[in-house]
Amino acid sequence: MYIHQLKDESMGKIEEAIKQSEFKDNFNKVVVNLLYTHSYLVTFQTTVLKPMDLSPEQYNVLRILRGQQGKPATIAAIQERMLNNMSNASRLVDKLKAKGLVKREECPLNRRKVDVVITAEGLSLLELLEPQITNMNKKAIHLEDQEVALLNELLDKLRG
Repeated sequence: MYIHQLKDESMGKIEEAIKQSEFKDNFNKVVVNLLYTHSYLVTFQTTVLKPMDLSPEQYNVLRILRGQQGKPATIAAIQERMLNNMSNASRLVDKLKAKGLVKREECPLNRRKVDVVITAEGLSLLELLEPQITNMNKKAIHLEDQEVALLNELLDKLRG
């Protein structure tokens, strides 16, 4: 499914999208709305990542490792920083290693610890994806710049 098709199929109001006329209260509605919106955004992201044989979780691991600026990260550190803490970081790293996008090495100071670094191929893939992800984000978020800033503030406040 292409991004422009997703945009055409999206529905504005949550009531229309899930075919529910009313909610118990606004707190229930906002939770359902956030969960539905998460799914909507993951679907958009998947359209960009799937042709590169990446899942959103694998993409998240690559971004975390790029942020390390060449310094290794442990599996535990990756897991801690993941957007979805329920993801199995070790399994994701193994899949990325099989694709040549990361290196996994035993830590010289503690053999029980594993260090992970992004490879040049992983960095190149992220560079290739960057404009596509930026474009996808702009197409998926139907808000003005000021509204995006306000939404970011509200979401930060929501997590308190």
